[in-house]
Amino acid sequence: MPLFLVDPVRCRQDGVCVAECPTRIIALRPGDPTPHIPADAEEGCRHCGHCVAVCHSGAITLDGTRPEQLRPVRTDLSLGPEQVAYFLRARRSTRTFTPHPVARETLVTLLDIARFAPSASNRQPVTWLVVYDAAEVRRLAGLTVDWMRATCASQPPAAQRIVRRFIDGWDSGLDMVCRGAPHLLIACAPADYAWAAADCAIALTYLELAAPSLNLGACWGGIFTNAARQWQPVKEALALPEGLAVFGAMLIGHPRYRYHRLPDRNEARIVWHQPPRQT
Repeated sequence: MPLFLVDPVRCRQDGVCVAECPTRIIALRPGDPTPHIPADAEEGCRHCGHCVAVCHSGAITLDGTRPEQLRPVRTDLSLGPEQVAYFLRARRSTRTFTPHPVARETLVTLLDIARFAPSASNRQPVTWLVVYDAAEVRRLAGLTVDWMRATCASQPPAAQRIVRRFIDGWDSGLDMVCRGAPHLLIACAPADYAWAAADCAIALTYLELAAPSLNLGACWGGIFTNAARQWQPVKEALALPEGLAVFGAMLIGHPRYRYHRLPDRNEARIVWHQPPRQT
């Protein structure tokens, strides 16, 4: 089946798909107002679905997927500025979890939402490594503390004081690395992919923002991420497939406490760019 098919009966011939294509490979033939993709341009398709999504009349089939197979946009579910502002301002990092595990099906639902995060050229490079067992999460936290012990002396004095808190906390029974979270979701991508860090960060952000809708708490595992990228014992424990690297991690579980206020943040720092004056 061809990559791009247009139903000439449904097509309004308004050129919207031509204008919206990110790579501008959809074209109009002279004397033929029905859009098409030349065969020698098909390799430029990002398979993003913009053309299908923007077509008013449902005339486009892409990659064998007909418009009837896709969910329609529901404006009744759209959020207004006030709801969006509240939702984003109410976001909190959860650092105290209950020991109760999250159902695997719920984690799958969360990851299914995160897969819609944008990625460079729609590469969708993220592979999720799910550490489900709470004891294994704690073991990985311990390996991360081992990394902190081994590297503490090489850090500047201010950083050493911070690292010591984590080490001393662990030694006293307090996990400040994985915060006692029962699960760890790790975003991985090809190690040699230039946009891997950005794409994983965006996917993790989607995941974190979606978590409260499933009554879950989430917290970025930055220290663990650094250990997973630098400390061989952690790398060996994760046993990633060849070519994949860790680019971020999220602690996931049921939050122990609820928040009741929205703390403020610094005012946005804005610099308006001024074009150079013509002389």
